[in-house]
Amino acid sequence: MKAFLFLLFFSTVVYSQTLTSIYFKNNSYELSNESKRKLDSLAKLDTKLIFRIFGNANPLGNEALNKTLSENRAKTVSDYLKTKIGKNIHLGSSEGLGISKQINDNSSENLLAKNRRVDIFIERYFEKGEKISRKVYPSFFDMKVAAMKVKDTFSLPDVNFIGGRHVWLPQAKPKLYQLYKILNENPTLEVELLGHICCDYENFDGEDQDLGTFNLSFTRAQSIKDFLLAMGIDAKRIKIEGAGHLNPVVYPEQTESDRTKNRRVEIVLLKK
Repeated sequence: MKAFLFLLFFSTVVYSQTLTSIYFKNNSYELSNESKRKLDSLAKLDTKLIFRIFGNANPLGNEALNKTLSENRAKTVSDYLKTKIGKNIHLGSSEGLGISKQINDNSSENLLAKNRRVDIFIERYFEKGEKISRKVYPSFFDMKVAAMKVKDTFSLPDVNFIGGRHVWLPQAKPKLYQLYKILNENPTLEVELLGHICCDYENFDGEDQDLGTFNLSFTRAQSIKDFLLAMGIDAKRIKIEGAGHLNPVVYPEQTESDRTKNRRVEIVLLKK
């Protein structure tokens, strides 16, 4: 999961928040040299920050033992950071979550490995009560392909989702056919679909209520890719990424309209 430089906004006091993860071998809570280098780098950050640490385990084996394993992983990371950080960085909560925060279906060893991890939430305070209303990216549907630039990000207006699910709202369907039409008529275009969520600020990503995984922003992007593949678009032309709370259009979400705006997928042009 490409998570380290994502900006999020958290709780009733507004924070800037990033997430990075440390990975472990099966049944182990020993830090690898690579993990130590990553933690050393985090400890050198010079902004006033709070680190919150959450240990996780994959579901193999006994659930109680996995809970203990996740706690030990969190403690190992916390103890290591205590020896490295300066006065500007404070260690907040350190908690083992066991197998409760699976970010995939564990159907391969590679996916299992991604759940053997510690997530570190890195927060910086902003002024209490600060509000965010970000300008929406230009519409992919209104731009001429000739005018698009590689690496530019575009919005997909009306392509929004039911809360907690990767199921799009009814008004999205004609827009998705329009997206298919553009890609079909321009067979050299390659794109990345970037999924977003709203409202769940206790986690980097939200729970997909249909799948029981904590990667809702990813599964929203995946659902659109699946639609395009079913229509005949080549899978090699479409990458997907889940951005969690990256760049909310509106924060805090005070109305259902605000929440709907943030339950979205954006599109990045990778190749013309």
